[in-house]
Amino acid sequence: MYSINKIAIVGPLSPPAGGMANLTFKLSEAISQQDIEVDIIQTNSPYKFKIIEKLKGIRAVFRLFPYIFSLYRKTKHADVVHIMANSGWSWYLFSVPAIFISKLNGKPIVVNYHGGNAENFFANSWKWVDKSLQQVHCLIVPSKFLNAVFGRYGRDSIIIPNVLDTTIFTKNNREFDQNNLHLIVTRNLEQIYGIHIIIKSFKIIVDKYPNTQLSIAGSGPDLEALKEQVEEYKLSNNITFTGRLEANEIALLYQSADIMLNASTIDNAPSSLLEALACGIPVVTSDVGGIPDMLSHEYDALLVKKDDVLDISKQVFRLIDDQGLRESLVDNGLDTVQKYEWLIVWQQLLSCYQLAQKVWETENV
Repeated sequence: MYSINKIAIVGPLSPPAGGMANLTFKLSEAISQQDIEVDIIQTNSPYKFKIIEKLKGIRAVFRLFPYIFSLYRKTKHADVVHIMANSGWSWYLFSVPAIFISKLNGKPIVVNYHGGNAENFFANSWKWVDKSLQQVHCLIVPSKFLNAVFGRYGRDSIIIPNVLDTTIFTKNNREFDQNNLHLIVTRNLEQIYGIHIIIKSFKIIVDKYPNTQLSIAGSGPDLEALKEQVEEYKLSNNITFTGRLEANEIALLYQSADIMLNASTIDNAPSSLLEALACGIPVVTSDVGGIPDMLSHEYDALLVKKDDVLDISKQVFRLIDDQGLRESLVDNGLDTVQKYEWLIVWQQLLSCYQLAQKVWETENV
């Protein structure tokens, strides 16, 4: 049996808040509870001087050199290096240096790949991605969707679900009142997350249920455009942009919610949907990426096609009208999230770390 006393986790942290940043933090906290020392190597450390943030095009250089120095210094003392990886430039700027510096320091390497846009990214970049992956000792993905994508390129991966913090995301006891509905969205304000689609659909919902409220929790580059859309649709009295919320604030938001909406156009295994299920909130979501591997239509969620404005509102109306459907989705959703509890995920993750150590040892005999 291989011993693990210290793990270096490479990934982003909040702010800005986002799926990867939240996962990096939750993972480090959970592993620390196993009496294992965790050293986080932050890929998005704040710039030393505020003025650097305005230097688009060259500001990455000011972050890259301290990052590489931190990688070299901190991976030296780790038993395993766990890299939170994503598609696009993030792969080249952060994952590739982490892989090769960890190799330079002679460490077992685990890549935890989360890129929902992997299919498109690999189509143009697989030759270079694969060269890096050849140095990796264990490849983890959180969904069957990504497992299949890597499989089509001849790469094996191990499916380990994202960890869910069931200590703060607990079932809410809000009474469902169709005349006082509260819908929520908890995604970043970016085009790929389809917030504009939800606003269009919400207009249809408000026309029938005028007291319905929508809270949009997140930050991002589309904020002003989305606010203009809200004004255009005359929904200012019905929609609230909460801004970026921390995990405990998100948990409080779930306690006040009746239905969660998600209209992402590219996705992998979004933790926000699992958080909603853990809080007993019915979910209406697009069926893109790895979502159909997480959730089943009419079992624990209601799934719609990408960009389908009318079907989103139709499924919300079904939830409003059908108490039996709501209760069934809630009960089944609570069952679904059990497999994402930490102790179950940890056993799988520990096995992966030990596999990486074994493969590394075989290579270095």
